[in-house]
Amino acid sequence: MNLDVLANAWDGTTSVGYPLLFGLVLLGSVVPVVPTGLVVGTAAAFAMTTDNLGLPLVLAVATLAALTGDLITFAIARFGGPSAVRWLIRGQHAERVDEVREQFRVHGWQIVVAGRLLPAGRIPVLVAAGALAYPWRRLVPASLLAAFLWALAYALLGVVSGGIFDSPLIAMLVATVLVLAVSAAMNVVSSRRRRVPAAPEPEPCESV
Repeated sequence: MNLDVLANAWDGTTSVGYPLLFGLVLLGSVVPVVPTGLVVGTAAAFAMTTDNLGLPLVLAVATLAALTGDLITFAIARFGGPSAVRWLIRGQHAERVDEVREQFRVHGWQIVVAGRLLPAGRIPVLVAAGALAYPWRRLVPASLLAAFLWALAYALLGVVSGGIFDSPLIAMLVATVLVLAVSAAMNVVSSRRRRVPAAPEPEPCESV
């Protein structure tokens, strides 16, 4: 992600800045080719150091874009057929998707929220929701909460960097480093948790 390009776009009129933020987050939420957390973090850092973007609107736009992307992904998983599902889960481990599906049957909306916040958790959760025909009336509020918490978490990283540095570019650079560091730490924790085998259940004692 080129910070100069983002800075130049956001340094112009708000008629460009907010649609660009929305479009990048939406695109990355459907097709994971854009580091959406990085976009939100740098936008928040830019909003803290200039008057061209407002932090509340950055948070609102990022939340709406993430929610829209998640609902589109869910609709593809539910109505797109087997080929669409295979396209969604490309690069995902099949056992991971099956594991999330079983968890989804028990926890429901909590898994939707957790899937948004955990690395590589969003797609398996939305695919599981689509396969189980999870009701829209339950999915939309859960996805809205998940999108808001996700946008808030990455915006806070931008707020931290923007509160320390006055230069928009330096603040965006520091926000980038913070986002990458947090993402890397979360990936390490998540991978270690997946490698830890579940404790075996104790065998029932036979009566004498």
